[in-house]
Amino acid sequence: MSNPEIQTMIEWERGDDPLVDGKYSRAHTWTFDGGTSVLASSSPHIVPLPFSVEKALDPEEAFVVPLSSCHMLWFLSIAAKKGFRVNAYRDSAIGQMSRNEQGKLFVSVVRLRPFVEWDGEAPDVSRVVEMHQNAHEECFIANSVKTEVLCHPVVVAP
Repeated sequence: MSNPEIQTMIEWERGDDPLVDGKYSRAHTWTFDGGTSVLASSSPHIVPLPFSVEKALDPEEAFVVPLSSCHMLWFLSIAAKKGFRVNAYRDSAIGQMSRNEQGKLFVSVVRLRPFVEWDGEAPDVSRVVEMHQNAHEECFIANSVKTEVLCHPVVVAP
């Protein structure tokens, strides 16, 4: 596999909000390379309504869900290679926010809580735990949490 790039786009517009008073909409759109767009916003836990959009996906949720999704995809692959058939997989993952040494909020823990329904013979508990450990070790997203984040602003002179 080559080193693929993942491309996304976020778009936000001020509209009629003054912005400088802090009373502006945090609603924006995330667009993915396949064309899917998602309404996003700050979390109402962080920025109160009506300046956040309760039904929108927030960045903290968006941090948790790919960890769960990637883990599931690896788990299904591992189970299939071992000859186990999965009928259903559900995970109500939870991200916990905490403050770091500088007092900044961050997602300190993500707890995956997968539940698997098997078709036919199910593996024993130790084998299921082993498959989940292997999935965690292989998950691209879990392996990326230590990712260096670089900012390369595109600046256009007024």
